[in-house]
Amino acid sequence: MLSSVLPSLLLGFVPAVVAQSPQYVLSNHPHAQNIPTVHQSAVQARRILNLSSIATLSTVFPEDPSAILLENRPLNLGGAPIGLIDYYASCDPTPHEPTILAIGIATSFKNARAGSNVTLSLRYHPPLDHPPTDDIYTYSPANLPRFSLLGYIEPVSASEVKKYHIDRCFFDRHPDAVAWKPGNAIHRSWWARLVVQQVYWIGGFGDRAYIGWIPIDEWRGVSQDEVKNARLVGEHGYEKAAAST
Repeated sequence: MLSSVLPSLLLGFVPAVVAQSPQYVLSNHPHAQNIPTVHQSAVQARRILNLSSIATLSTVFPEDPSAILLENRPLNLGGAPIGLIDYYASCDPTPHEPTILAIGIATSFKNARAGSNVTLSLRYHPPLDHPPTDDIYTYSPANLPRFSLLGYIEPVSASEVKKYHIDRCFFDRHPDAVAWKPGNAIHRSWWARLVVQQVYWIGGFGDRAYIGWIPIDEWRGVSQDEVKNARLVGEHGYEKAAAST
């Protein structure tokens, strides 16, 4: 139903300046041409993962009724999803698997420890100084890339933290998070990573961007040079990068 309702909602808010209307919003046009390949989409997604550091972490409440003893929860939450904003960082040795500073008291990590799978959802935010355009769809949130990483959380060993300076990488992105680093006097915390098993990508409107699953080998196979050299719409050098692909 959403795919049939959303276009009408968008059309209800189209201002006087009208660009080429999207023909497909949440699926690819069956005969779409000149859209990014799956690999190019994977590179864009890895670029977003690298640029950003805040995302929505979604988990599911456990069915086990004894889990309600973990905190003051309403009854009958078992199986209900919940999404909460959280910090992450793209750090070595697995920059494709987000590093997270897990906090024991947080609902997301209680659910994860109870067996919930985890989804991290991200969206692209163009730079504030992005070039202006008369096309109302260029920077429309409905036309900008977003994606979800599905997987599970595993702890990062102390030896990895030390060897790859994971704490420094994370605190470079989130200086305030040093207050709840492992061993702090406020809450129990530990270093963890999201082990990515599936990637779902919406690159924009379906007549001009890829929409669908990105194979995990494509996700993992993107090189750091590709991430560094990629440019998304609104970034400096985007037009040159787009012309070369």
